[in-house]
Amino acid sequence: MTPRYPEVRVRLHSQNPFALVSAVRLGLRRNHVEDREIDRFTEEALRAEEPDRMREICLAWAAVELTRPSPG
Repeated sequence: MTPRYPEVRVRLHSQNPFALVSAVRLGLRRNHVEDREIDRFTEEALRAEEPDRMREICLAWAAVELTRPSPG
C-alpha cells in the first residue's frame, strides 16, 4: 500500500509507537504538509489503543522504515 505522503520518509530505530508518531509528525512538517493535515494524522494515531494500530496508521501516512538498533 502506498502511503498518503510517500515523499515523507521516516527511519527510526525505536520500537516505541509514540516515538514513531513524533517522527512522522516531524517528517510531515519538514515536507510542508498543512498543519490541519498534521493534526488529523496526530489525532488518528493517538486515538489508536494498540501500539500495532498506531504503527499501521503511521505506515498509512508516510514511508516508514523501522530498523532494529545494533546490539551492544
